[in-house]
Amino acid sequence: MTTSSLFIYDERETGYRFQADHPFNQERLRLTVDLLRKLGALPESAVRAPQHATDEQLLAVHSADYIEAVKALSQDQPDEEWLSRVEKYGFDSEDTPYFPRMHEITSLLVGGSVKAVDEVMSGQTEHALHLGGGLHHALRNKAAGFCIYNDASVAIQHARHRYGARVLYIDTDVHHGDGVQWSFYSEPDVCTLSIHETGKYLFPGTGAVNERGEGTAFGTCINIPVEPYTEDDSWLECLEEVLDRVAAHFQPDLIVSQHGCDAHAYDPLSHVHCSMDIYKAMPRLIHRLAHQYSGGRWVALGGGGYDFWRVVPRAWSLLWLEMSDHPMVAQLEREQDMELPLAWLSQWQLHSPVELPTTWLDGKDWAPMPRRQEVTAKNRQTKELAMLYLP
Repeated sequence: MTTSSLFIYDERETGYRFQADHPFNQERLRLTVDLLRKLGALPESAVRAPQHATDEQLLAVHSADYIEAVKALSQDQPDEEWLSRVEKYGFDSEDTPYFPRMHEITSLLVGGSVKAVDEVMSGQTEHALHLGGGLHHALRNKAAGFCIYNDASVAIQHARHRYGARVLYIDTDVHHGDGVQWSFYSEPDVCTLSIHETGKYLFPGTGAVNERGEGTAFGTCINIPVEPYTEDDSWLECLEEVLDRVAAHFQPDLIVSQHGCDAHAYDPLSHVHCSMDIYKAMPRLIHRLAHQYSGGRWVALGGGGYDFWRVVPRAWSLLWLEMSDHPMVAQLEREQDMELPLAWLSQWQLHSPVELPTTWLDGKDWAPMPRRQEVTAKNRQTKELAMLYLP
């Protein structure tokens, strides 16, 4: 039976964990799923479990020796031979340390994104959401930025090789989507667009406007690096104008989007000052473009987000509500102060170290950021440069 939207999820995905105090905390998946269920917006008929990615699928993006290293370091007690090589493969830092069963768990996350592509491209559904995915920093031979395997790149390669699809990848994480960009930097049938905080002050330090692709793929890589203290209006102005032009020109068969929600003012790892408004607006924009240009085919992935109590559950729930055409989306346009389910607040406030917000959207009483006019002007310059070679 065909359905309009599917939600790819298995609680085993929450096993993707580093040390106890690591900022990447998959408890956010449980918080989001519980919020949607308490809202009555996630019927079991819409949920599909992921399968593990195969080695063949991983090899489309990662090198054989890197996959071998991940498997070896996944043991409870890795051999000394492999422990001596952790620096080579990116597992020597506190950002992305190795952990037991990491190959098993991460290949499940990759398999979830591959399954989302299969469900959409086979016509079983128009849209599929896999919040466990979005690990966009992993490189061909190296773990980086909390990411071990790059599920987004593997899923895009799968869409290309199995279905012959032209893919538009949209990355809205506050950190540049570097791993996906480099995977397809010389591939003209994949267009990558990333809006992010400038790499001057934030990991991974890449994503400048002049990174445009190479060879026959020149122009299929678009970066919009915004300034610290960017607010909602400037962020959305840059994204909407550039993305509209890109989608119209590229004419994708499939849109794959990454929805890190760390551009929010509460996020502890970035310097952008957006509110929940952008997490309502961005899915709506991508949804429109999917129906306008790719026959409705849209796969959405999770990503970053390090205020996992106050921001991530609301942002990711708003994404699913938009994808599934839930009536609450229209209601939020009329009722800006619409409240979160009391049952969810009552359950999770007992565990949260911070006061949870009681409404879906943020209040409008935030003080404007310093240098608002200068930041907006600089972002407009960047937007124009990003569009320089677009038709």
